Amino acid sequence: MDKPNALTAAAHKLARLTYTLLTQGEEYTDQGQDHSEERCRERVMRKTTQRAAKFGLSVVLTAEAA
Repeated sequence: MDKPNALTAAAHKLARLTYTLLTQGEEYTDQGQDHSEERCRERVMRKTTQRAAKFGLSVVLTAEAA
């Protein structure tokens, strides 16, 4: 994504968050970096599984190495 589009996307996300907080009277709670990383990991796994299925392959999930 180029810089102007990224700025617009960030501004739009902030505007939606602000609107929701003001209209529903809730307080903002930061979900933290771990939450963001987990969502990213899930998205990567889902897309990888979809790409593998496209080629007739399957993905077997195993326990994460420590």
